[in-house]
Amino acid sequence: MMQKPIVLWLCGLMAAGCIFYLAIAVGAVPLKLSDLWVSGTASHMVLWQIRIPRVLLAFGAGAGLSLAGLVFQTLFANTLATPYTLGVSSGASFGAVLMLFLMGSFNQTGWGVPIGAWLGALLSTAIVGFAAMRGLARQKHAMLLAGVAVTFFFSSLILLLQALSSQVQVFQIMRWLMGGVSVVGYRPVLVMLAVVFGCAIFLWSQGRRLNVLLLGDDLAQSKGLPVQALRIRLFISVSLLIGAIVALVGPIGFIGLVIPHAARLIWGQDHVKLIPICLWVGGLVLVFCDWIGRTAFAPQELPVGVITALLGSPIFFALLLRRSAH
Repeated sequence: MMQKPIVLWLCGLMAAGCIFYLAIAVGAVPLKLSDLWVSGTASHMVLWQIRIPRVLLAFGAGAGLSLAGLVFQTLFANTLATPYTLGVSSGASFGAVLMLFLMGSFNQTGWGVPIGAWLGALLSTAIVGFAAMRGLARQKHAMLLAGVAVTFFFSSLILLLQALSSQVQVFQIMRWLMGGVSVVGYRPVLVMLAVVFGCAIFLWSQGRRLNVLLLGDDLAQSKGLPVQALRIRLFISVSLLIGAIVALVGPIGFIGLVIPHAARLIWGQDHVKLIPICLWVGGLVLVFCDWIGRTAFAPQELPVGVITALLGSPIFFALLLRRSAH
């Protein structure tokens, strides 16, 4: 029995090695890993400045989205909850779209769009957090409805800005809303990894409390768990995590829904185990999806958000059928 976890982790490491190799070496321009050590060549620059940062950014984003989905599903006792349930993504999207609208067709590769998205995420978090402080935290469904209202509000503002935008701006807005992990250099990568794994350490320290939260609010409170304070603390930390991810890569769907759902079905409900598993699997899945987007129609590149939606929908449907069969 003790050998089974070791075998699973070895299989996971082998799968990770294969996925990372494909993502780094195979693309529109095939590269060799030996080019990593040959400086001064075009292949060396592509590997170190484009391919490797892109893989790391995709891994961090997938890991963070999967982790956020896991916590939200526990927080609201709803396996259909996603990282975007409470409107953080729509707020971040509005902030990014507003910056694209104000800046026109220039400077969109700088930090203006991520900063706008981050501020939009903070605004939506503040609105839902205010609703929670006013007493909605005692009612999970009411808090979810507040998130839905925030989502519709910011979505309507995005449509308004699109209606007022030029054709070039509309294309830029739609492209950003599809999500993407293309990057040059390591600055966004370092920000992403620092936020994701810093938040992961905090949430892992709350793993046993999350297990107690599964028992229901009344029973958890009878065991001495400060349910309302914990719910608000987790909501704020995960919302800030989601805001950072969306600010850097745009809204990428289904990773935060499918991966935690599948992990619960396979590995059970223990969050001490589920948190590192969701980090690992979510990161690998998004790296793989991005590789498909880069290579399926090369040299044309599909946004990774399109790939996650195309693959995530049937996979999630299959998981639902498997669950209903049991």
